[in-house]
Amino acid sequence: MSEQNILATIDGVNITEEDIDAYIAKLPQDQQAYAAYPQFREHCLKQLMAFHLYAKMAVEEKLDETEEFKEMLEKARKEILAQTAINSVLKDITVTEEEMQAFYKENPDHFAEPESAHAKHILVDTEEKAQEIMASIEKGEVSFEDAAKEFSSCPSNAQGGDLGEFGRGQMVPEFDQVAFEAEIGKVVGPVKTQFGYHVIKVEGRKEASVMAFDTVKDYIQGTLLQQKQNEVYTAKFRELEAKYVK
Repeated sequence: MSEQNILATIDGVNITEEDIDAYIAKLPQDQQAYAAYPQFREHCLKQLMAFHLYAKMAVEEKLDETEEFKEMLEKARKEILAQTAINSVLKDITVTEEEMQAFYKENPDHFAEPESAHAKHILVDTEEKAQEIMASIEKGEVSFEDAAKEFSSCPSNAQGGDLGEFGRGQMVPEFDQVAFEAEIGKVVGPVKTQFGYHVIKVEGRKEASVMAFDTVKDYIQGTLLQQKQNEVYTAKFRELEAKYVK
């Protein structure tokens, strides 16, 4: 082991960079995002040092001989035994390709992708303003995206009016009708809604479909595995309950 890799030594026990990595790997996902920051790693080192230092203090003060320690140790022993037993019961459970295919075919609603549209818009207060903007775009004086950035009051103006993809019924009815019926690529409007007047350009549409099996295979495998594990866990629990509970 390289001395450069040793961050601290406490009573002959070395704390290394690998120990820091292992400690961070057990933290919540949002905290793991800071793994590369030196200050965060220093904080983790302090936590590991505290663990060893307090353990050393406990031995010196013979806290490991107290009833409290013995009770905690027995509780930890039982928790480890229980988890080991659960792991043993569940370890051989698998999900076959045939089971995944069957689940996919029997549950099409789980994997349905609804009809969707992709549109951009420019939102203004008056019909006259909307018509002026449309005229400028049609004459080639300004692009739709630049007009959206300059004139639209919708927060989407920063993205050139791009609303991304959305399903039928997600927009107000007047906008929704245009998004799912207008010619793709054509600038249309003004369309009046409760928010004002829209100039709209539909970028594309997707028909309703079902996600491909390969796309959802991992999800199906995880779902079926959890179901099987729950069933086996429950069955074993009932068996043990009948055997030991009086």
